[in-house]
Amino acid sequence: MSKLRSGLWLPLFEELADPGAVARIAAEAEEAGWHGVFVWDNLRWPEPVLRAGDTWITLAAIATATENVRLGPLVTPLARRRPVKVARETASLDLLSGGRLTLGVGLGSDEFAREFSMTGEELDPRRRGAMLDESLAILTAAWSGEPVHHRGTHYTVDGMRFLPEPVQRPRIPIWAAGMPGSPKPIRRAAGLDGFFPINLSHPDQLAESVSVITELREPADGPFDIAIGLPAGTDPIPYAKAGATWWLPEFDPEDVSLDRVRGVLRDGPAQP
Repeated sequence: MSKLRSGLWLPLFEELADPGAVARIAAEAEEAGWHGVFVWDNLRWPEPVLRAGDTWITLAAIATATENVRLGPLVTPLARRRPVKVARETASLDLLSGGRLTLGVGLGSDEFAREFSMTGEELDPRRRGAMLDESLAILTAAWSGEPVHHRGTHYTVDGMRFLPEPVQRPRIPIWAAGMPGSPKPIRRAAGLDGFFPINLSHPDQLAESVSVITELREPADGPFDIAIGLPAGTDPIPYAKAGATWWLPEFDPEDVSLDRVRGVLRDGPAQP
């Protein structure tokens, strides 16, 4: 069984829309022995949620309030963001945090909050997938510090250099989200640094995904993380035995509060 690390996974709604409040929570989590603080990347949520915080400003606040925890968006839908802007933001955040950023990426969904349809973003998941892959190519090239030459279907970067470079080499770790059993997201994740399975309901689902990823990767590819979000009260140990390396307790986005987060925080990280 891999060592299981524990991270808070916070929807930035209502009381958590305040970056300062989330930064204080992150500092408390670090003091309590948690290993990471990750945040949702949503522009809105249906009522009764009215207030939503900005992911990147909040991550900067977390970076300055902590020294050791890993941090990052989990996940950001890259298809609705300009990859050159994300390249600047991620490099700056990695510098600010001293090399503690993990970039979680995914297709995103219009199902829950209509974020894409309300703002005129791409709705076709296949096109969003192609935009995601193209963005990842631009990001990894940008983080090298060398001039980026990219002419694709969706984006163009004509010889631009992105300096300063991130602290982490050869790149900032990237975790890709996807449904267990979905071949394309799993193949995408296998070529990166981690997998974040969505709607996971049983350890056997995870074990199957881990087996496929193991077949796709070579030992020389380096460390690989499997991060799992689980409802409160779910024992993470069976998932750790199936290959999970990170446990992230879930919070209801319509009922999240500072008190609820502190309750989970004080219960402490998962025990091996």
